[in-house]
Amino acid sequence: MKKSADYPLDTRPIMGFADEYPAGFLDPLHSHARSQLSYSAAGVMSVVTETTSFMLPPYRAIWIPAGMMHEVFCRAPVSSYTLYVDPVLDRQPQRCRVFEVTELVKALIFEVGHFPPGYDLEGREGRIAGLLLEEIERMPSTPSELVMPADKRLLRVCRALIDDPADQRDIDDWAQVAGMGRRTFTRLFRHETGAGLAVWRQQVRLMAALSRLASGQPITTVAFDVGYESPSAFTAMFHRVFGMPPSAYLAQSQDPARDAGPGRIAFPGVADDDEDWGAGSLNQKDGIGL
Repeated sequence: MKKSADYPLDTRPIMGFADEYPAGFLDPLHSHARSQLSYSAAGVMSVVTETTSFMLPPYRAIWIPAGMMHEVFCRAPVSSYTLYVDPVLDRQPQRCRVFEVTELVKALIFEVGHFPPGYDLEGREGRIAGLLLEEIERMPSTPSELVMPADKRLLRVCRALIDDPADQRDIDDWAQVAGMGRRTFTRLFRHETGAGLAVWRQQVRLMAALSRLASGQPITTVAFDVGYESPSAFTAMFHRVFGMPPSAYLAQSQDPARDAGPGRIAFPGVADDDEDWGAGSLNQKDGIGL
């Protein structure tokens, strides 16, 4: 397992390497002087900043701005490519984003990841590095994220739900965990995360499901593990959100030649109702995160 400190990253504007991370790998909260691009070639990693939790499935990449504090967690083994970019060349918005990776961008990432430390800035390598940065700007974002509350009492609740998406405690129970009255809890949770607790938990369940599916777990096992009463209830919700059943998503995510997958996690037609706590309702540590 490699570390960025082991590489002469300052020798060129863009440097990187390929690496393998074992199941259970945790890189505690830290930051880099350079912007970072991590591409998952196999496996799912989670990246958590001070405000947001991201899930990075295979064949997608995450951009992390220079100086952004973050943590990395790999539930299962992960193969990845990580590039470090001089902030002077960083034209991305100063926030993390997960984005689609076309075959061209994937090939460019692989190529740059194998450049020698002293590659020719004016030659072929320099032109490839410049093209990669241009192409990254064109890649559509596919947000796979959860807004995390700043309030430590609410954060305790959110961590518990990420640790166990199938937890069936109702809103009164969670208000008690947070040490608040139900009304205060409901109002503050929506203010800090932008969603009611039921919808937020629904996002947790679907992100956990994507991670487990990408790790090769059977759909039936995933459905029960993330809190659905039956595989059919899980499949119906998955199809409603992503526009395809889990089996189709799994086949697509395992095909490196595909150019696009499910987009933003949204919940059309699902009421943001804090009373909706049924296990089969249409309602991470799956991960924390280089």
